[in-house]
Amino acid sequence: MTTLLRRLVFLGLLTLSIPAVWAEDTPATTPSAAQASASAADSTAPAAADAAAAPAAPTEPQLIGTDKINSGDTAWMLTSTALVLMMTIPGLALFYGGMVRKKNVLATLMQSFAVTCVVTVLWWLIGYSWAFTPGSAYLGGATRALLNGMTIMKDANKITVSHLALTIPETVYAMFQLTFAIITPALIAGAFADRMKFSAMLVFMSVWSLVVYCPIAHWVWEPSGWLAVKGVLDYAGGTVVHINAGIAGLASCLVLGKRVGYGKEAMPPHNLTLTLIGASLLWVGWFGFNAGSAGAADGRAGMAMAVTQIATAAAALSWMFAEWVVKGKPSVLGIASGAVAGLVAITPASGFVGPAPAVIIGIVAGVVCFLAATSLKSALGYDDSLDAFGVHCIGGIIGAVLTGVFASKEISGADGSVIIQLWGVGTTLIYGFVMSFIILKVIDMTIGLRVTEEQEREGLDLSLHGERVE
Repeated sequence: MTTLLRRLVFLGLLTLSIPAVWAEDTPATTPSAAQASASAADSTAPAAADAAAAPAAPTEPQLIGTDKINSGDTAWMLTSTALVLMMTIPGLALFYGGMVRKKNVLATLMQSFAVTCVVTVLWWLIGYSWAFTPGSAYLGGATRALLNGMTIMKDANKITVSHLALTIPETVYAMFQLTFAIITPALIAGAFADRMKFSAMLVFMSVWSLVVYCPIAHWVWEPSGWLAVKGVLDYAGGTVVHINAGIAGLASCLVLGKRVGYGKEAMPPHNLTLTLIGASLLWVGWFGFNAGSAGAADGRAGMAMAVTQIATAAAALSWMFAEWVVKGKPSVLGIASGAVAGLVAITPASGFVGPAPAVIIGIVAGVVCFLAATSLKSALGYDDSLDAFGVHCIGGIIGAVLTGVFASKEISGADGSVIIQLWGVGTTLIYGFVMSFIILKVIDMTIGLRVTEEQEREGLDLSLHGERVE
């Protein structure tokens, strides 16, 4: 076991060394989601004749006059923040809660709610600063630890803004990004549903958020991050959120092992009404997720909203028809899962593609994620309870790669590259899996990861929380 851990640590360090290989071959930066947010603030740029005299774009948070804040952008971003928070509580909580057995529904809801609380405090403590302030190419600095320096000076008519969103208060930008930091670890819980100790879950989510999520968010969305510099495109979280969470989910499955009775006992969802309501809330909230990543109430936000709706519908239908062909009946769980797969796949592409590519992305995601959640899982034998890996990791990979295929320079100003996108995908997969595996193993060797067989059979609601649904 010691040898295995050494090898995994080596792989993690190797991943961090990848940018050094490219150090002498750095192309011009193409806009990622965070960079797109910053560029939105420049939509009223002066004519080309005056461009040379314009001041350089800011590279760190700064204090500006309140008259430079755009009320329309701010209103939209406040709305988007609320929509994305709704995706976790109650959206994801209900989506996952309906799919587990009745004896585990409260424990599953509790996981999403507790993650929301824990990540919020960590984001205030250091998470935001590590993810979204300049530092190194691999991790931000500590200038916004405890949200220090984020201020409003009413009498002086001054306010701080992030260099990534110049027309909204920095508080709004930080809270918007917090909602992404919340839902990402919450997604992982779908993979280990029914069998992880609550205490172990809290430790894992806390460490993972700081050690895995924050660095990858910095690499991709902070303009000085090494993947952003290389031109990896991720408008709203295909790599940072979905591949990242999905591959951590797979690591959780492998470390924890299968549920008691898996493959021998029926484990049907206890309440698909909750699941469909949860999926519907996710769909509505995702407009804040994708269109909000524009950082402004502008045309690009409108296009992101349009392609999100189109891709989601196409994916839901393609999953439904694939299941109809294979199993003879279209299911409620299938169409809901297909919708989520489409939302996942369009996420990295939403600010870079038009409606026609969105249909293709949705159709591919629906069919491939259906096969991943059924045939692939069965063939490989891992127990991904609620298909976090099959939907989020596989869907995220599809979206990230097809962003490289379909990215429109007319829409975004960015050229897509499948090769560069594959580097972003590969880096996230390696770093995310290795670090997640190590964190899980360390927790397992200290406080233990898994509930006892007796607790699992009794159900986590009673055994861990002393409550149950009657």
